[in-house]
Amino acid sequence: QVQVVESGGGSVQAGGSLRLSCTVFGRAYVALGWFLQAPLRNEREFVAATQWRSTAPVYQEYVRNRFTISEYNANNTVILEMNSLRPEDTGTYYCGVKMGGGRFLYPHEYDYWGQGTQVTVSS
Repeated sequence: QVQVVESGGGSVQAGGSLRLSCTVFGRAYVALGWFLQAPLRNEREFVAATQWRSTAPVYQEYVRNRFTISEYNANNTVILEMNSLRPEDTGTYYCGVKMGGGRFLYPHEYDYWGQGTQVTVSS
């Protein structure tokens, strides 16, 4: 049984910072990604992802140099540090977990999901 638990999020003003955490219980993951579902949109958009013990996380272009993924393999936790937040970063952030190899840029490629956590950035 795999369980994905997210924490963090909240409300900040533009330019502020937030920290999201995702912990995977039950199995070690192959890849873990963060996706944003913006208000009034049905689809989840790729934000960033990391592979187990990878030194090269992948970022969506608009968050590069603002967001950072850090892995804590001892407890199967991945942190997403979000800095210089913008109003367009607002939405629900979902942590997706992939147990097999292959691509990891699209939601349908993931096996398990967290419950989502809300991020609101005001101007």
